[in-house]
Amino acid sequence: MKAITDLTRQSRVRAAMTGFSERLEEILAQIIAIQQIPAPTFAEEQRAVYIEQQFRAAGLTDVRRDRLNNVYGRALGTAAGRPPVVLSAHLDTVFPAETDLTIRRDGAAVYGPGIGDNSTGVAGLLVVARALAEYGLPHAADIYFVANVGEEGLGDLRGMRAVVEHFGERSTYVVVEGGLFGQLTHQAVGVRRYRIDVAAPGGHSWGSFGVASAIHVLGHLIAAIDALDVPAIPKTTYNVGIIEGGISINSIASSARLWLDLRSEGAEALGRLVEQAVGLVAEMNARHAAAGDGVQITMEQVGNRPAGSIARQTPVVAYAEAALRAVGSEEVRYIVSSTDANIPLSCGYAAVCLGLTHSHNSHRPDEFIELTQLPAGLGQLLLVALAAAG
Repeated sequence: MKAITDLTRQSRVRAAMTGFSERLEEILAQIIAIQQIPAPTFAEEQRAVYIEQQFRAAGLTDVRRDRLNNVYGRALGTAAGRPPVVLSAHLDTVFPAETDLTIRRDGAAVYGPGIGDNSTGVAGLLVVARALAEYGLPHAADIYFVANVGEEGLGDLRGMRAVVEHFGERSTYVVVEGGLFGQLTHQAVGVRRYRIDVAAPGGHSWGSFGVASAIHVLGHLIAAIDALDVPAIPKTTYNVGIIEGGISINSIASSARLWLDLRSEGAEALGRLVEQAVGLVAEMNARHAAAGDGVQITMEQVGNRPAGSIARQTPVVAYAEAALRAVGSEEVRYIVSSTDANIPLSCGYAAVCLGLTHSHNSHRPDEFIELTQLPAGLGQLLLVALAAAG
């Protein structure tokens, strides 16, 4: 694409991209500084305060935190009134605050909980913001850098919902993940999440044998969910990720709970799957009511990550592919996934999700990133930002 090719011919842009390689250790130190600050979903404030300070140090203007602890900073464009470009990366991790965040390095591999997802992505915002200022890289539209909360788990993309509500439909959104280098997302997987609670009389495992057990009821429900027929195309999935309940080994459980994750590439297929799951709960409730065994099942939605997509020919998506090729990526893969990009994509807004390097073991304590691709990933992000901002 001509816009990307033209950028790679500019001496200052080339110098900035070369700087990513020359300053790799400095960039790694920034990644680790972010990773060392605990940021569980719903408890991102400490990391947000640090990023707010770093945004100011990077020369961004209008730096602020909103009530959710999303952090905003602006790189001023040269043309007033142009729709802005929004670069975002999520602050939160899946790890609780007490997690051991010790870093271990083995050559080009750097290990640590949350280092790829998403300390590297957040650091990428800082690196690109500093490059714009240091190398005097002009852009017509304002570029907003946003470190947002609530991407993981039950955060339900609440941070990105606020970001998109603020910037609206005229903006272009580039969502940054630490991993996923060489992969682009312009189609979002829809996700619905539910908490299902079972209440039952319970009692002593010997003396009350035969009384309904909430755990046994939950087991039957899980088996019924596992028997659901889901299509391969569009890919549609279900998963019971957590089960809880009971008092002791010799007690008939009076309460039990499961957490259910339903996903699909297609909105209609997801809707049908939700209907099936709701139907199973209603059917089991009716059966227990008829039996008069005192069992009651309740189902509450706890998450809704909407599906959506835009055309691959949309400029920001085309920029992302051209930029990947410009930095030497031999393969460009388009993947369907669930990220912060779900929110703008579900609205039909221009958005793409990209990654900065290769990462492995995401959401595990032995998560690690490979440094080899990181300069190229940062170069891709810089090119996309500049091209989208004119």
